[in-house]
Amino acid sequence: MKTDHLVPYALALLRIVSGYTLMLHGTAKYFHVPHIEMFDNLQALSMPGIAGMIELVAGILLILGLFTRSAAFIASGMTAVAYFYAHAPQGNGLFPLMNGGETVVLYSFIFLFIAAAGSGAFSIDNNRRKL
Repeated sequence: MKTDHLVPYALALLRIVSGYTLMLHGTAKYFHVPHIEMFDNLQALSMPGIAGMIELVAGILLILGLFTRSAAFIASGMTAVAYFYAHAPQGNGLFPLMNGGETVVLYSFIFLFIAAAGSGAFSIDNNRRKL
């Protein structure tokens, strides 16, 4: 059974779900939804504050499929920086399991894949190309 026709839909699902979970990091930092106590006194121009802006904007763009490749590339870089800034110093950088960085590593490579593969189905980018 050939399933190649499902690839654009699978890519869209990956883009939307990963964009949503990324956006939640930004909403937690700036709108306290969901509320995470460590973000209560977040400074906008701090490293986590800037990351929150990127998470919020890139997450929304990914959900919509708007400027997908650029948003995903920036999100990939931001999550790579997050790994080396926040997780790698907590333990061996080659073992994300030991420093709590598994999720950020996966985010980085998921977003890098989306930057390379494009938006998939159900995206504003696809509709813009048709105009």
